[in-house]
Amino acid sequence: MKDLTFSVVFYLLGMATLSFGISMLILSDLGVGAWDALFVGLFELLGLTVGSWIFIVGILLIILNSYLLREKFDFSAIITIFLIGIFIDFWVLIVFDGVILSDLVLRTALLTFGIMCMGAGIAMYLQFNYAKNPIDNLMMAVHYRTGKSLAFSKSSIEIVILIIAFIIGGPIGVGTFIIAFGIGPLVQFFYKRVSSFKTYLVQSSTH
Repeated sequence: MKDLTFSVVFYLLGMATLSFGISMLILSDLGVGAWDALFVGLFELLGLTVGSWIFIVGILLIILNSYLLREKFDFSAIITIFLIGIFIDFWVLIVFDGVILSDLVLRTALLTFGIMCMGAGIAMYLQFNYAKNPIDNLMMAVHYRTGKSLAFSKSSIEIVILIIAFIIGGPIGVGTFIIAFGIGPLVQFFYKRVSSFKTYLVQSSTH
C-alpha cells in the first residue's frame, strides 16, 4: 500500500516536473521535442492552448491505440494527458505568461535545465505503471501491428510527427535534436536513482 502511495506521489511530481521542463524549452525558443513542437504548432496555427491540444491529440491517440492493439479503451491514459495538459498551461499561461528572453546564454541555460527536468520528470512518473502515456502506447501499437522493433517504431513515429510539426510551424531547433538523441539515456540515468530513492522512502516509512 505504501509503495502505491509513493508511486502516485512520484507520478504527480513527475507530471509537474516534466511539464515544467517542457515549458522551459518553449521559453528558451531553441526547440522542443517533436510531439511538443506539434502541440505548440497547433496552438499557434489554430488557437486554444498547448494543454488543450495535448488533451485533444491524446484522446485521438487513445482511440487509435485501442484499434491498433485490439484492446479496450484505455481510460487511465486520460489521467496522464489531462494532468500534463493542465500543468503545461499552468506554467506557460500563468507562471511565464508574457516572458520573452533574448539573451542566448540564458536561453541555452533554460534549454539545458528544461531537458534535465524532462528526464527527471519522466523517470518519476514511470514509477506509476497504471496511467500510461498514449504517445508511448502508440509506439507499442505500431510495433504490434508492423512487427518492427520498438526502436524502429519509435523513430518512425518521431520522424512523421517532426515533419508535421515542421510543416505547421512548430518550434523546431537544436533542442529538438538534443531531446531526440539524449532523452533516452537521461531518463535511464534518473530512473535508477529515483527508483532507489523511492525504495528507500518505502522502507523507511515501514519502520
